[in-house]
Amino acid sequence: MSDFDQMGIVVDWVDACRRGDLATLLDLYADDAELECTCNGTERYRGRSELEIYWGPRLGAFSSAGFGLEEIHPAPHGVHLEYSVAGALRIQALFRFSPDGKIRSTLCEPARQNAHHGCAC
Repeated sequence: MSDFDQMGIVVDWVDACRRGDLATLLDLYADDAELECTCNGTERYRGRSELEIYWGPRLGAFSSAGFGLEEIHPAPHGVHLEYSVAGALRIQALFRFSPDGKIRSTLCEPARQNAHHGCAC
């Protein structure tokens, strides 16, 4: 069992996204963290500089459109999050953590969308 609050770290992640705070968001990740996004094909990023390339352009758009926490719950070896952008686009993410309480990996993919909305993350 970890001695840090995994759910709290993901809530901090959501808060950084809502504020469009790239520096804080990146500080939540381990130096060698990996992100895999399958929303528009499979994209993989590793390390702070590549995560900055991924999040930089998205974060401003997401925070200005509105970033909502839909569901959060513990998952085997991590935390599952479902969030929305602009109240419609839904994305699910699985977070795994390093022993020192940093995000080690994130896998994001489209969540089930409302019948009248498609995924275009």
